[in-house]
Amino acid sequence: MTAPEQEPEWRRLDRRTVVVTALRAAEVAVLAGVPVGIGLGGSFSPGVAVAVVVPAAVVLVVAAALVDRVRWRKTRYHVSVDRFELRKGVVVSTRRSLNRDRIRTVDITAPVLLRLFGLAHVKVGTGERTDSNESSLSLNPISRADAEWLRRELLEHAASEEAEPGHDGTLSVWRPTWVKYAPMSFVTPTLGVAAFGVVLQVAEWFGLQNSVITWALDLLRGLPLVAALLVLVALGMVIGAVGAMALFVEMWWQYRLEREPGGTLRVRRGLLTTRSISVEERRLRGVELVEPLGARLLGAARVDAVATGLAQGQQEKQADHNTLQPAAPREHSDRIAAAVLREPVSPTEAVRLRAHPRAALGRRVRWALAAVAVVLLPLVVLGLTVTSVLLHIAWVSAVVLVPITVALAFEAYRNLGHGITGGYLVIRRGSVRRGTVALQRSGVIGWTVRQSFFQRRRGLLTVTATTAAGSQAYSAYDLGEDEGLVFTEEAVPGLLTPFLERVD
Repeated sequence: MTAPEQEPEWRRLDRRTVVVTALRAAEVAVLAGVPVGIGLGGSFSPGVAVAVVVPAAVVLVVAAALVDRVRWRKTRYHVSVDRFELRKGVVVSTRRSLNRDRIRTVDITAPVLLRLFGLAHVKVGTGERTDSNESSLSLNPISRADAEWLRRELLEHAASEEAEPGHDGTLSVWRPTWVKYAPMSFVTPTLGVAAFGVVLQVAEWFGLQNSVITWALDLLRGLPLVAALLVLVALGMVIGAVGAMALFVEMWWQYRLEREPGGTLRVRRGLLTTRSISVEERRLRGVELVEPLGARLLGAARVDAVATGLAQGQQEKQADHNTLQPAAPREHSDRIAAAVLREPVSPTEAVRLRAHPRAALGRRVRWALAAVAVVLLPLVVLGLTVTSVLLHIAWVSAVVLVPITVALAFEAYRNLGHGITGGYLVIRRGSVRRGTVALQRSGVIGWTVRQSFFQRRRGLLTVTATTAAGSQAYSAYDLGEDEGLVFTEEAVPGLLTPFLERVD
């Protein structure tokens, strides 16, 4: 008589979570207490500020530690043969579970504080697209060793029989030369403006904002107005470029893309906060080669996964959750795309894309001019009714904006293209952000054909491939009517056939 199979033991979070929470609370107390203390010291005396801020900080730290101690005692998880279960709750006890066959991602994140203690935050998800947290379970924190064990244990079901043999190992690693692409983005001016704002905010805390502004004006007093503005812009761009490179290094330091035995693609990266993201190859439906304008000018591109189980909502806001290869030379990115898809040549470069009708260019030029008119019309109206200065601003803006927007319209038209190669359909679009997606034809589950009133006048239409992966819809804009319908039929034969009428 065989003994009954023993129930897997319930595991706890790491007990050091209490110390980590206390340190985080202390950090919050310092960041909030310093400006509050400075403000109280200016209104009252330094002794009063210390007497108010320090006890409040101590209470905050102790309370946070006690609450987290209770959370640690009430949180359990275990992995059974077919389910991953989590039990937690302080006031209201909850017990949730995920079927292991539905688990698609096990992401490991370790900020600096967790790394110092050898801990990690693990998020287990099914990849379903929902605004609630029903499709994921989070363990924060557990030991790094337990996190790695959990990742292997939960993803092992993806492997074995479905994975193709060979091609395992490292596909791409970090190269310092990639940092030069970081400043060529909209992050650079954004960080430059933010830096000036931070300086003024800190100066206000110490009551020195007027002094800082006066000091800056004194430095620029001898320069003409235009020269002074150019100096400020140049300074902001330099600060923004340094910040953009620092941000890139923090995100992608020690980057490594690996194919693990069993058919799992794993991305590891991060300097201060390390991240580990796993993608099952059986969930991969293609790749997208993304070329922002700045990176494209330097011949660079990044590679994003088009896969089921990578939610595009909140996870996309966590900085490139679906990126397999950061901005790198286009040739390198093409090689990585081919290696990821197990193809000799990437579909994004194996096909010569078909151009779209000339009427598509006219539509983009008209959109560009309409956008400029929307911006300038209020200035013209206010200039005619309030002050003529705004009229001068309007015509100067028109001289600058019209050539730029028209050039972007021509670029957007040149970037339009579509084609079919092997088992993939390829669609390219965009000017400021050019994207070339290679989507498995077998992954297309439907087509949407749209034709606006103005498109009908020009003999154009837009076809959208619907899929369960990536952004779920990939559109080829402004194709010729006949060409667009033929493209859908060639890409996925039979799917749109009942709705087509053939004309000899």
